[in-house]
Amino acid sequence: MTASAPASELVLPPQVWRGRELAQAQERTLASGHAALDAELPGGGWPLGCLIEVLQQEQQQHVWQLLGPGLAQAMAVRGEPAVLVNAPYQPFGPALRAQGIVPERLLCVQADKASARLWAAEQSLHCADVCAVLAWLPQARSEELRRLHLCAQATEKLLVVFRPVLAREQATPARLRLLVQGAEELELRILKRRGPPLLQPLMLPGQPERLSALLAARKSRRRSEPALPARSGSHVLDRTATLAG
Repeated sequence: MTASAPASELVLPPQVWRGRELAQAQERTLASGHAALDAELPGGGWPLGCLIEVLQQEQQQHVWQLLGPGLAQAMAVRGEPAVLVNAPYQPFGPALRAQGIVPERLLCVQADKASARLWAAEQSLHCADVCAVLAWLPQARSEELRRLHLCAQATEKLLVVFRPVLAREQATPARLRLLVQGAEELELRILKRRGPPLLQPLMLPGQPERLSALLAARKSRRRSEPALPARSGSHVLDRTATLAG
C-alpha cells in the first residue's frame, strides 16, 4: 500500500486554498496604489466582480485616500465614468484632480429611500459604460448585499459599499471587508479576505502621495523665506495678515 502524501504537499486546484494561505486563484484585480495593502490582498489588488465592504466610523472619511489611486487607474484605463450612490458630501474637484481623477467623470446619484439607493447601485452595475460603483448603504441587509455581489460578478466591475462600524457584527457576502480608522494615518484592518485573518492593522498614509509632496514643498519654501521686519506702530492684526500672505 502506498502512503498518501502529507496534506501540506497536496496540489490544490486554483479555486481552493489552505486556511493559512492567501488564495492563489486567478481573478481580475486592480492595484490599490498602496503597496503594503496590495501585498496582503489575494491577487495583489482590489478584487473585481465582487462586493468589497468598507466599514467607517464617519461617512466619507478616508474614501479618496484609500480608493483614489485605484479608481483613478480604472477610470483612465477604461475611459469610463464611476458612479457614486448617495455620497454624503459633494466631491471636491481640485483634490480629486490632484489624484488623477477627472471630476466630470464622477456621476453622483442621490436617493432618500434605502430601496432607491439599492436600485441605483444595481442599475449602475448593469450599465456597460460604468467602470466602478461606490455606494453608501448603511441600512442594507445581507440579502440585499448578496444581490449586489451577484450583479458585480456578472460585470467584473469595482464595487465598494460603505457601511457603519456597527455592521461588523453582521454577516456579509463581501469577499473583502475592511475597517478603516485613524486621522494622520489610515489604520486599516482586514476583517475578511480569501485567506487567514490579518492580526495586525496596516498603517497607510492619510494623504495622497502627490498632495503630501505638494504640502511638504510649500512648507519648505515658507521656511526658506526671510522673516519680515515688524513695522513700528503697526497693529498685531496687520503683522498677522502680512505673514499669512
